[in-house]
Amino acid sequence: MIAFAVSAAHAALTFADSPALLRHRSRSGERRRNGLELSWGIVHVTIPETARRATRAGGEVLMKYFLQDVSMRHKGPVDLVSDADIESERAIADVIQEAYPNHSLLGEEEHTTEAAAEHLWIVDPLDGTTNFAHHIPHFSVSIAYYHHGIAQQAVVFNPARHDWYTAERGQGAYHNNQLINVCDASCMNDVLIGVGFYYDRGAVMEATLTAVKECFGYQIRGIRRMGTASLDLAQVAAGHYGAYFEYQLSAWDFAAGRLLVEEAGGRVTTCRGTDLPLEKTSVLACNSRLYETMREITVRHHP
Repeated sequence: MIAFAVSAAHAALTFADSPALLRHRSRSGERRRNGLELSWGIVHVTIPETARRATRAGGEVLMKYFLQDVSMRHKGPVDLVSDADIESERAIADVIQEAYPNHSLLGEEEHTTEAAAEHLWIVDPLDGTTNFAHHIPHFSVSIAYYHHGIAQQAVVFNPARHDWYTAERGQGAYHNNQLINVCDASCMNDVLIGVGFYYDRGAVMEATLTAVKECFGYQIRGIRRMGTASLDLAQVAAGHYGAYFEYQLSAWDFAAGRLLVEEAGGRVTTCRGTDLPLEKTSVLACNSRLYETMREITVRHHP
């Protein structure tokens, strides 16, 4: 089994690319050196670096398709998929599996595994597919690494804007290598609220709109519905939104974004206030001062 080795020196993630495997001759026979794991003369790239490289690989695929007309297909009545989603996930999987062949991968399109896997990478190869389909440059690649069910590493990348959001457990959250924090607002009338709608156009949407109406009763500054959950969570982490909620998301939608918010000093639970499971669920992300007010609203209208 490949050991988990993350150096604090990689907390913010360097922008430089490096090969998936670096050749190294070990004269002393050491098993570890400079935060890298040595094995028979081969040094495996760290988890943060692998996450970064995989995210970049997926982003390059997306931009290739974004700059031309991509053919979209329907997975459901309003749920879209394209060759870009599938090819991006394959490119991401190639990078991860080359560096960590014994790790498990859970992806939106082609990779399924148990969420309880010891070493688990959770991948959304194209978050914001509808934006992408309409040539709106607000979409992302979202990758998270979980160890024994606990988020350890997160990268959310908008390749159209070259925006990087990264986090490592215990090391903070960053936007383009600048430390970020959730906002410190204590009053609802000082913040924007982010919201998302699931593909369900019935009860879930009605519940969301009713909750939004109650938020406006607190004289919030406005609602933002941007259509990319990972980037919405990044907005909470960066202090642009006071809170974000959505009543139905899959694990790949929030796996990376939740660590961004937590490392930026925020709180992430279900909309009922319970711990977030790695499965389809509701999500509430907020700073600590507004959390109870938002939780009361989202619980009250939960479908």
